[in-house]
Amino acid sequence: MDVKRICAEVLDGIRPDKKRVADVLYVVKPFLKSISDNLKSLKLSAKVVLGGSFAKGTWLSGDFDVDVFVKFAMKYKDDDLSGLLEQVLKPFGPERVHGSRDYFWVRKGGIKFEIVPVLAISRPEQAQNVTDFSPLHVAWVNENGAGLKDDIRLLKQFCKANGVYGAESFIRGFSGHVVDILVIHFNGFLNLLKAASSWKTNKKIVIDHYNKYKGRALFFLNKSKTQSPLVVVDPVQPDRNAAAALSLEKLRVFLKAVRGFLKRPSEEFFVLHKPDFNKLSKKGHLFVVDVKTLDAKPDVAGAKFVRAFEFVKKQLGDFGVVDSGWEWDEKSKGLWWFVLKQDELPVFFELKGPPVNLKDSVVAFKKKHKSVFVRNGRLFAKVKRDLTSAFDVLLQALGSDFVVGRVRSAKVGLV
Repeated sequence: MDVKRICAEVLDGIRPDKKRVADVLYVVKPFLKSISDNLKSLKLSAKVVLGGSFAKGTWLSGDFDVDVFVKFAMKYKDDDLSGLLEQVLKPFGPERVHGSRDYFWVRKGGIKFEIVPVLAISRPEQAQNVTDFSPLHVAWVNENGAGLKDDIRLLKQFCKANGVYGAESFIRGFSGHVVDILVIHFNGFLNLLKAASSWKTNKKIVIDHYNKYKGRALFFLNKSKTQSPLVVVDPVQPDRNAAAALSLEKLRVFLKAVRGFLKRPSEEFFVLHKPDFNKLSKKGHLFVVDVKTLDAKPDVAGAKFVRAFEFVKKQLGDFGVVDSGWEWDEKSKGLWWFVLKQDELPVFFELKGPPVNLKDSVVAFKKKHKSVFVRNGRLFAKVKRDLTSAFDVLLQALGSDFVVGRVRSAKVGLV
């Protein structure tokens, strides 16, 4: 099928229709007015504006989150903006979320509003927190990407479907802001994909939309900000790498999907698939774990959820992990799955020791282990396993302090 036709059909499914937009606005407009009225009654000099993908006109059908910025006048720069906003939102029963500057969640009419206090800056140097730049990001996209909103939607859906969307620490993928910049820089979704298909991961990829650093961004930017494989100079805040959170693993996943799509275009590259446990079970011995995450900020709960998953995966390493993965609803429910080459191990195994010429290490190794022998100039010990069953090792790992301290519960489930 023609690639442009595929993109058009995908857009038909992800672009909110007029009725959905009207339904959302029916809830959003009076809610924003209520916040504005509360600001006036408290005699606070601040303005309420829409933010995020809703304000940019790039939101996806089925996305029920709306970002709102409360822009406080610069005279409040030394005040506790989160505390002031909490007073304003008190009638709505807000949920306070801790961050570099605390913000709030309010659920109303089936929509989750994320309400962020920011300073009404006019110049980047006035910012006191990274969130102060957010309204400027919205303005930049609306000014420079007016005709590219659907292309941004396509890239966002493409990244979501391939598990590389989101800068949170448990994902380390492409942020919404980076998606915006890339589409605008390359003037379209397909143009970006064609350019990205030639990217190599063995050296830094640098995107500097305004050519601020004349090809020397890596020289001028702080090295701590250029550790990621992709460096995207923020057009609003040029001393910042907008893609700093992106991991090499996620970039590789993205590039594999890009090349696959360009080689054989298909709508499947835009569809988020649930794990097919029937297929996974044919690869080896499948274990699925039902997980309940901590009641905490998503970034915190998600990071601990993924760290616990990686710990369990490591414990199962001797059984040969041929496939593994996780999914999470970013609320409370998650899954881990592990496909193992074998589910039973021999009672004894050979433990590799030091070379025979390291005398002190040899003495210590022999003192610790009884059945020691030499092979090819190195000591080995025959060691008895405490557990030989993958199921038992999995249960032990799930009951460990490491896992118990990072998720609310983790139980082996049924496939």
